[in-house]
Amino acid sequence: MPVNIKTILPAKQALENENIFVMDEARANSQDIRPLELIILNLMPIKEETELELLRMLSNTPLQVKITLLRIASHESKNTCENHLNEHYLIFDEIKHKKFDGMIITGAPLEHLEFNEVTYIDELRAILKWSKSNVFSTLHICYGAMIGLNYHYEISKIALEKKLSGVYKHLVINNKDELLRGMDDEFLAPHSRHSGIDELALKNNEFLKVLASSDMAGSYLIRSLDKRQVFVLGHPEYSRKTLDNEYKRDLKNGLNVDIPYNYYENDDPNNEPKLTWRAHANCVYINWLNYYVYQSTPFEIDKIN
Repeated sequence: MPVNIKTILPAKQALENENIFVMDEARANSQDIRPLELIILNLMPIKEETELELLRMLSNTPLQVKITLLRIASHESKNTCENHLNEHYLIFDEIKHKKFDGMIITGAPLEHLEFNEVTYIDELRAILKWSKSNVFSTLHICYGAMIGLNYHYEISKIALEKKLSGVYKHLVINNKDELLRGMDDEFLAPHSRHSGIDELALKNNEFLKVLASSDMAGSYLIRSLDKRQVFVLGHPEYSRKTLDNEYKRDLKNGLNVDIPYNYYENDDPNNEPKLTWRAHANCVYINWLNYYVYQSTPFEIDKIN
């Protein structure tokens, strides 16, 4: 079974053009099964791009997954049209009475700010608090991982001297964990961020387990002992050209940024970047959905606590 999304969501046509099977609401409702209820809190500025990237990952599973898109109500989006938001997104007040099997909290271009400088930090923290008792397993991505680690485990975000951007080699630390099933001992993954985390505090935290890390990019895959909180300090969902688009946008904005590491052939931005991380990305999302969500969440969703 594929992801179950609205028929009119623009990402549906894009996925079908890539020969990815998606299911609209009418067909899903005709099947006598309970789909996984998954909510995506999309903090990225260009929401349609992130929708497509995440739905592409979530479609590579035999499970039927019903998607709810969530946005921040206390922030006005400048890069996504209001009609798209009103048509496809809900706000926290509209879903806070519900339970969900899984949740994804995306990244956001906010790592250069202190948490308390983010205009919508109160709403974001309220959602994180709500997720502890209303979501069975939450996957946090990049900035979502930083704020999640800080909120749940008081691990600080640390500013980097220069933006970390590129495709980095990572090593699997615990190959027996379900989240890493099917993955090689070494794999590549994209990063795009201005901050890291307090690695010493992470190492000393008895409630967290690091599953994969990079000598150059730091800890990458982290989970709580009960597997209900998962943190990815990178962007496995990124498409082939996402880093390219970000790099050229930064240059256009006059920022002093390096060419993304290990991304362009011969480090030449005129060359087409190679897609070298898709297989590992599929493993992360499929394994999380299967082992941490589907095989662990209560069948009666109201029993999540």
